[in-house]
Amino acid sequence: MSDTEMCEADTMQTEEEEGVYLTEEEIVAEAEKKKAEGNTFYKQQKYTEALSHYTEAINLCPSCSAYYGNRAATYIMLNKYKEALEDSRKAIQIEPNFVKAHLREAKCHLAMGEAAAAVRSYQEVLQREEGNTVAKNELQSAQGVQEYEDRADKSFEKGDFRTAVFCMDRCIDTCPACCKFKIRKAEALALLGRYQESQELANDILQRGGMNADALYVRGMCLYYQDNIEKAFQHFQHVLRLAPDHQKAKDIYKKAKSLMAKKEEGNTAFRSGKYDEAYNLYSEALAIDSNNKFTNSKLYFNRATVCSKLHKLDQSIENCSKAVELDDTYLKAYLRRAKCYMETEQYQEAVCDYEKIFKMDKTKENKRLLQEAKLELKKSKRKDYYKILGISKNATEDEIKKAYRKRALIHHPDRHSHDTTEKQKEEEKKFKELGEAYGVLSDPKKKMRYDSGQDLEEMDGGGFGDIDPNQIFQTFFGGGAGPGFQQFHFGSGGHPGYTFQFG
Repeated sequence: MSDTEMCEADTMQTEEEEGVYLTEEEIVAEAEKKKAEGNTFYKQQKYTEALSHYTEAINLCPSCSAYYGNRAATYIMLNKYKEALEDSRKAIQIEPNFVKAHLREAKCHLAMGEAAAAVRSYQEVLQREEGNTVAKNELQSAQGVQEYEDRADKSFEKGDFRTAVFCMDRCIDTCPACCKFKIRKAEALALLGRYQESQELANDILQRGGMNADALYVRGMCLYYQDNIEKAFQHFQHVLRLAPDHQKAKDIYKKAKSLMAKKEEGNTAFRSGKYDEAYNLYSEALAIDSNNKFTNSKLYFNRATVCSKLHKLDQSIENCSKAVELDDTYLKAYLRRAKCYMETEQYQEAVCDYEKIFKMDKTKENKRLLQEAKLELKKSKRKDYYKILGISKNATEDEIKKAYRKRALIHHPDRHSHDTTEKQKEEEKKFKELGEAYGVLSDPKKKMRYDSGQDLEEMDGGGFGDIDPNQIFQTFFGGGAGPGFQQFHFGSGGHPGYTFQFG
């Protein structure tokens, strides 16, 4: 059927300003003229002007499928796929075998993310033109979108949100006008903790499409995961007013309220000094929503604080580590862990934490803590004279003497003259170290230098070489036996005999 035949059979007359009426033939000619002008503008990529002329042609001759087809193509170039789809369908209604209209219909379906509908439209084309290469190629693209969409759904179920983002990006490349895929990507970004990207995507959808319940839901997710609970609740409530059956909004709103309530219960128990109860409540809160990394990081820190109060330092360190895994900017968790490392004499780990802390917050206090940790690390790499004597760092002068007396008698080489050569060497080494330890810790000046970490290099590797362990031993035990003491004599073994006094 020709374009002329497609015009209305009844006489169509247009009254112009001069009051002249156009005949049917003149109307068709005018419509064709508008179409031709529209084609010129289209080729020049002046799509707005082309659209105006195609619309004039349609107004003149509303039964011409070609005009709708051309306007559909123009709408596509202007990214107005909904309008383009309407025109494509109108063209097909007028002329069912209009292949280009079927192709444009399919293109609109695909651009808007309706992959199944696009597949059907491309198959319609191939039924009419089996060798249509455009339909064949774009059919593969539509089927690819279906595969990526299915893969994304499975990735969401497994919690593999990175793959979900990848799949949605591939879908968006093919379906640029699809809000569904953009919202799905924004949701995956939120679950990955990439809140700014997620919010930007959701905001763009809201600015372009008005009050989209799914986009509001995603924005609420981001606020909830960033611990902005009041605003998050407002968003979820708004979503449920727009879409009362929005199941995801219902679920996350319920989780959010439960999580906040349980966390507050734990805080109340902690403030009351009920540390075991607080620990259990924080643990229950951690089980509510594994995706809320920000709040869970705080819960792990709270639990670490409880463990510290209960003197369970290893558990406190473990909980702090989990807190910073979820939020690597969590200064309080680093400070708590560093303090526990210091208390458990894990100085290398403490230095690493304090270096991070000082980099994040360059205060005088943090600088002091870092310097203290470095000093303790340096001190820990030399011999620990307190451990050698088996005493605490706060031992009194009398406790130092008693400790030396007890251990010197145990490790004196003469006592092990009948042991193996290897055992004798081992005991001789221990005896020498006992002499070093006593020589330093019994001298107030040397002890002060040792405790402050000064002149560490001189002490390392068997420092204080002027100390003779045998001389110390002889001086310590050489006096006569006093009341209540028993005399004991070691002999042979290549060492001079000594008379020892035991109480």
